[in-house]
Amino acid sequence: MTNVPERIKRLPELATDLWWTWNPQAREVFRRLDYLLWRQTAHNPVLMLRQVSTELLDQAAQDENFLAVYDAAMDALDGARTARDTWWQHRFSDNPGPIAYFSAEFALHQSLPIYAGGLGVLAGDHCKEASDLGLPLIGVGFMYPQGYFHQSVSPEGWQKESYERLNWNDAPIEPAITADGNPCIVPVPLGNRSVLVKVWRVRLGRVKLYLLDTDLEENAPWDRELTARLYGGDRETRVQQEIVLGIGGVRALKALGSEPAVWHLNEGHAAFVVLQRIRDLIEIGASFDAALEEVRESTVFTTHTPVPAGHDAFPFNLVETHLAGCWGTLGEYRDRFMQLGAYDNGNGPQFNMTALALRTAKGVNAVSKLHGVVTREMWAPMWPGVPEDERPVRSITNGIHMPAWLSNEMARLFDDYLPGDWRDRHDEPEVWRGVSDIPDEALWQARGLLRDYLFAFIRERARHRWRDEQASTARVVAAGTLLDPNALTIGFARRFTGYKRPELIFHDPERLQKILNASRRPVQIVFAGKAHPADETGKHHLQQVYRRAIDPQFGGRIAFVDDYDLHVAHFLVQGCDIWLNNPRKPLEASGTSGMKASINGVPHFSIGDGWWAEGYTRENGWVIDAGDQADADAQDAADAARIYELLESEIVPAFFDRDKGIPRRWLSVVRQAIVTVAPRFSARRMVKDYVELMYAPALRHRAGVGR
Repeated sequence: MTNVPERIKRLPELATDLWWTWNPQAREVFRRLDYLLWRQTAHNPVLMLRQVSTELLDQAAQDENFLAVYDAAMDALDGARTARDTWWQHRFSDNPGPIAYFSAEFALHQSLPIYAGGLGVLAGDHCKEASDLGLPLIGVGFMYPQGYFHQSVSPEGWQKESYERLNWNDAPIEPAITADGNPCIVPVPLGNRSVLVKVWRVRLGRVKLYLLDTDLEENAPWDRELTARLYGGDRETRVQQEIVLGIGGVRALKALGSEPAVWHLNEGHAAFVVLQRIRDLIEIGASFDAALEEVRESTVFTTHTPVPAGHDAFPFNLVETHLAGCWGTLGEYRDRFMQLGAYDNGNGPQFNMTALALRTAKGVNAVSKLHGVVTREMWAPMWPGVPEDERPVRSITNGIHMPAWLSNEMARLFDDYLPGDWRDRHDEPEVWRGVSDIPDEALWQARGLLRDYLFAFIRERARHRWRDEQASTARVVAAGTLLDPNALTIGFARRFTGYKRPELIFHDPERLQKILNASRRPVQIVFAGKAHPADETGKHHLQQVYRRAIDPQFGGRIAFVDDYDLHVAHFLVQGCDIWLNNPRKPLEASGTSGMKASINGVPHFSIGDGWWAEGYTRENGWVIDAGDQADADAQDAADAARIYELLESEIVPAFFDRDKGIPRRWLSVVRQAIVTVAPRFSARRMVKDYVELMYAPALRHRAGVGR
């Protein structure tokens, strides 16, 4: 890193604490330092500080305006780390904890590509909000030196995956250090061998995140690859990864001197946590039954999907092979432990990670009200004879971290028209009443700026593809260079997979073409998203969307923005006009992208599934409801027809009917989207719900045991 003058010597500290990602004061420091470099590095201050010139740093250290911003940011960071007057401390004056939060992926910033999609975004937002509320939360996940794949598209529209090894010097990470001052490295038994796992630390204000990495010289080549990529490899690799996450994660926390009061398993990937914890308790004299009960009382589990493929299940012999060295004093209870994961999902009994988590967690939750109903029905065999409403699965609907996803333009409006402390109280509905006071002209101007930023970003990205990658003309067109800044812009950005039906809007191409190419009321669609490398169906969907983007019939009004990540997502959820979501109901557990869009004034246009089933109010967006049809094909046809009807009769007229250049009817929907979604679907509300409904019972149990 470039030598930093003494006066601003804490710049590297600010750059490596991802607290900066959701705090405008901190972002402004790097913007002011070198705005061009800030953009060229895709907002990665660690990389930026390695490239910035000594001359600029020296100038900054003598610039009173820059120093005022820098000092304010450092004071805010210190306050975020050390403040005593937090919501958590008001709720728990004795400050119990910590809470260990295990997840296979965390989406924190694009400079740390250890996420693939919604699960990681939710985990990242959970951690950021925990920091804001003062929770003593510790995240545990994987380092993934090769991260998730970069996506490009061939001239034929076929997704191509490439992996780029992370440059450790460009990432906001550092080795985790034990109390004796040494890097934290723990052994994890796998089969008949031991694999060493190095632990990295990421700072997030008050929250710490520990990431596990097997890429050590001491390990065999095949073991070094275990944590190389997110969701890579076959089922054998997957079960080994999950052993490393669960058992290695518990061992890492113990080596770092942490004794969690609550263990939160974010999806079943981390369920082997309970094996190591039961073994540890048996080793200090507990019986198997007492150990299991103690683990259950302090474990909470969140399930995120009703799609069967999302619940990892392995043959018993495969699990037994790789757990061979893990049993220790738990060995005589091996069969009882294996039975905790036994579940027959229709293909014969297997070891199911979700079943293991359900049987070993006292608190279990789904991620929307509708998902709760689906989950209780889906896993009914776990509770034979128990009525649906008595099965122990509650619902805590997902939320988004407001400071991370809200645009600067909308935040400035809220500063002008909401109470001065709206940031601290944004989960309170009454705070948002002031949105009705924002003049139409000011709201429309802010929305226009966000649309301009999106189109500038798309054009610049296409220019980059053409200049640096010699992309074909067709690919440059497909990237969105012909988009019209005055057209109604529909956003569709999510993982490309069958149940999300990315091609649904093309069901009747002639009717869609007329909607898109209307001379006075044009409409356009921006697509983005990756298909899992092993999802051939998803790749075919992507290919068909790409072909539509280069089809002259649509006149350049379809775009596909490749290599979707957090950076792209911010432009899309802030800059589109309306957010489309059309999954096959009820397979969308929750979804959160529509929440991010809504708080930025981008109304949701969705099937009544996931969060929208409880979020839709008739005034804050549109629901696609064509009724239940006889089969999938009939449902697709009916849902597509309903999309066209809503566009033709309601959405397009509301957007283009203008009074002195202002679409007042449209802005009334925009206002309602903000007012109804911001407080109710915020991560602040969500994390408070987790504390009250899931963590507090475990903490009360621990307090009772301690007395």
